Amino acid sequence: MSTLTLALIQTSLNWLDKDANLAHFSAKIANVDNSVELILLPETFATGFAINLDCAEPENGNVLAWMIASAKSANAVIAGSVLVKQGDKKANRFYWVWPNGNVQFYDKRHLFCLGKEGDFVSAGQQREVFELNGFRILPQVCYDLRFPVFQRNRNDYDVMVNVANWPAARRKVWDTLLMARAMENQCYVIGVNRIGDDGNGIAHNGGTAVYDFKGDTLAIAKDNGSQVVTVTLDKGPLELFKQSFPAHLDADGFSLQD
Repeated sequence: MSTLTLALIQTSLNWLDKDANLAHFSAKIANVDNSVELILLPETFATGFAINLDCAEPENGNVLAWMIASAKSANAVIAGSVLVKQGDKKANRFYWVWPNGNVQFYDKRHLFCLGKEGDFVSAGQQREVFELNGFRILPQVCYDLRFPVFQRNRNDYDVMVNVANWPAARRKVWDTLLMARAMENQCYVIGVNRIGDDGNGIAHNGGTAVYDFKGDTLAIAKDNGSQVVTVTLDKGPLELFKQSFPAHLDADGFSLQD
């Protein structure tokens, strides 16, 4: 059966300082073990969650170029979200960048109304599923985590990844919903969150973690600490569990509509 080795980078972000953030992540990536096949960065890792400020990248901007170069250098897929210009708004875009330079992406679907994200960001229109080492991977971004219908596993993915700037004030929700999504969707769930205060004074304390299909914790970063968490997923136990407890066969049929 297939395995997949990942590195999850939990760290603070420099508010609106792309050069400092990219240099910081370059140093982190340089120390990642060469067995790692997927490196995950937090939401808006180049700028912080500065949705109302003029910090968005063009679609083929410097941050994406850095991701392409970094993926090639590390010989691993690199993924994380970037604010990208889209008309008179932005997209909160989860880039999935291959070592050969190919780029796929998912645009964040659910926009945080309390933070008026929708005033500045355009909502994504569809789910995406990427494949690596035989694992089908559903990318999600932060607030998406609260919306289980959009994430319902239709037997089309094995791993859910959520990259976030999830505030410390709602940390219990983050921990609980990551575990719940793993159990209800019979999949591995990976959450990658930042630490530290952002430019709006909002505190983040981490919670970067990996949960298996039963909701058990496979790995978790220390709170408020800068850390690279490395973990290997195994497809075999997931398949055996779904065969022995095939709850997905009893799921309700549905379709997503705007």
